[in-house]
Amino acid sequence: MESHVISVLAGDGIGLEVMPVAIDVLDAATRDRDVRLEWREQPWGSDYYRRHGRMMPVDAIETMAATDAVFLGAVGHPEVSDVETLWGMLIPIRREFDQYVNLRPVRSFSGVRSSLAGSPDIDMVIVRENVEGEYSAVGGRSSQGTPFEAAYQQSIFTRHGVERIARYAVGVAQARSGRLVSATKSNGIIHTMPFWDEIVAEVVRREGGVELESVLIDALAARAVRSPQSLDVIVASNLFGDILSDLVAGAVGSIGIAPSANLNPDRLHPSMFEPVHGSAPDIAGRGIANPIGQIWAGAMMLRHLGHSEIAEAVEGAFRTVIERGEVTPDLGGGLSTAEVGEAVIAELGAA
Repeated sequence: MESHVISVLAGDGIGLEVMPVAIDVLDAATRDRDVRLEWREQPWGSDYYRRHGRMMPVDAIETMAATDAVFLGAVGHPEVSDVETLWGMLIPIRREFDQYVNLRPVRSFSGVRSSLAGSPDIDMVIVRENVEGEYSAVGGRSSQGTPFEAAYQQSIFTRHGVERIARYAVGVAQARSGRLVSATKSNGIIHTMPFWDEIVAEVVRREGGVELESVLIDALAARAVRSPQSLDVIVASNLFGDILSDLVAGAVGSIGIAPSANLNPDRLHPSMFEPVHGSAPDIAGRGIANPIGQIWAGAMMLRHLGHSEIAEAVEGAFRTVIERGEVTPDLGGGLSTAEVGEAVIAELGAA
């Protein structure tokens, strides 16, 4: 019996609803496969912040470091600043564990209506740099309280950081179509983006086996809407990757089905797996949140832990359930969060 210890951070809002459903699905998928998942649930998040003045305890990173992976639900509360939730939990985890790859697969599903004309078939992967770039803490404000108040934000791109994310993206592209698109804005951002372009091109030449296309981010966003089937693997900086992946996920039908993995490919630290959606306080507590994003993130976690066959079984089960129309209201169905989970478990048993 192979055992994995998982830190569970359900977080806030609908995270508290989709997390137990996903755990039930993963337990069902591994039950007869000689794999045991040991869940260590932590009550961290916005409620913890409101009681203690911080999103996590001071020893949270050390606690999670002793586990094999982190399974995150959603973070955010109307009464807690997004600065606190992001910089108090997500960014410290990503950076302390050097989770420099944010991997976001995006797929369309039969029966799920896309917001794009013709509902095109979409199957792409966005490889987002996850620990540097535009999301930097370097900066500040000056002349506060005066008409001349100003804010400064310094983007940081390092050769080391760009090389390793480009190398990872090349590996993903080599395993798929051999086509790689690099998101840039070198016609307007004159230092960091040409630097990005140069290094990505160097890595592609060195690694080989991949056709590189460098596309300006505004044109790439338009292309993702007008011709998403022309895209396969995209490598992008922290900000561009964040925006683009949400755009494409929404275009295929619902951001509620989109997963992501925050990876430390060298496996020196735990990686973290989460749905792309937020805590959605407007629907929290109603039992209608879509659990597919959380379940799919769980499948990505299983694959990272070395159980690709089980991951594929989970993905096949929820795809079948979605394409049968057994979905939550955001996809036009009438099932509850729990009922979707039950349908996926039933399909796993049937398979």
